[in-house]
Amino acid sequence: MDDSALNDNNNLEFKNRLDLTELQTSITKIKQEVGKVIVGQKDMVDMLIASLLAKGHSLIEGVPGVAKTVTAKLLAKSLSVGFSRIQFTPDLMPSDILGTSVFNLKNSEFEFKKGPIFSNMILIDEINRAPAKTQAALFEVMEEQQITIDGNKFLLDAPFMVLATQNPVEQEGTYRLPEAQLDRFLFKIDVDYPNLEDEIEILSREHQLQDQEKTNQITSFLTAEQIAKYQHLVTQVLVEAHLLKYIAQIIVATRSNPFLYLGASPRASIAILKSSKAFAAMSGRDFVTPEDIKRAAIPVLHHRVIVTPEREMEGVTSKQVIKQIIETVEIPR
Repeated sequence: MDDSALNDNNNLEFKNRLDLTELQTSITKIKQEVGKVIVGQKDMVDMLIASLLAKGHSLIEGVPGVAKTVTAKLLAKSLSVGFSRIQFTPDLMPSDILGTSVFNLKNSEFEFKKGPIFSNMILIDEINRAPAKTQAALFEVMEEQQITIDGNKFLLDAPFMVLATQNPVEQEGTYRLPEAQLDRFLFKIDVDYPNLEDEIEILSREHQLQDQEKTNQITSFLTAEQIAKYQHLVTQVLVEAHLLKYIAQIIVATRSNPFLYLGASPRASIAILKSSKAFAAMSGRDFVTPEDIKRAAIPVLHHRVIVTPEREMEGVTSKQVIKQIIETVEIPR
């Protein structure tokens, strides 16, 4: 082989099957917009974007004051879509969320008045504050993107995403989410305290604001049509058969693990598939790698499995068990 042929081979550049340039540019812009206000919390922002691309919902858990609500609001503001915020309280009724039929005296007929759930991005603050009846009102809408009231079906506009927050510390006056409700969330995102450098940066930015509104700095730029386009692109990301088997092996391992009382369901394996595709697309690849699956596994699984009471008393967490399972399952080559 001559030198020119070798040089040609060296100059060959890998090209994706799918054009993900626009998607990556938009993701970078979202991160820049959110980063104008939020310091750190990069994992949370990444998972919220992945959740949007995978058409999933996210549960954000963390102590008060770590920017759970603000980040969700900023993400919504960077998108040119409808936004609703619902504060869950113990006296909240299902009709306060979904809407209710009101009698119209003019035409002597009942008219359905839509509730705040009829939007594109829904922020539910302190989801565990509302009783089970109100929480259950979200079941159908989160899974099927529709509501059935008085025998009538009402479809919600796409994109549709629920971002819910909860406080893991203060449990007085709260109602624990049942497993069936938790299973509706693609991710459970744990938000930690910022480190020292981030804390100093937070104080510095707050000092410089001088009474200005934080959210005024955010520009809305991504339309519903663009989001739908990106979501469709993500579904076309390639997943090899041996990687599908890898996902299945991880899920099956949760069902036979002696540390777990409840293993993961097929919905969990589908969630890992969808979110690993989103992570791949966010990285500029049109194919999934084992690292994408590993990255998706913990936020997808740790709220879907239950540690046995004996191990829980010993301080074992679901995250630790999932990490152990990932380490024991052989990575496909």
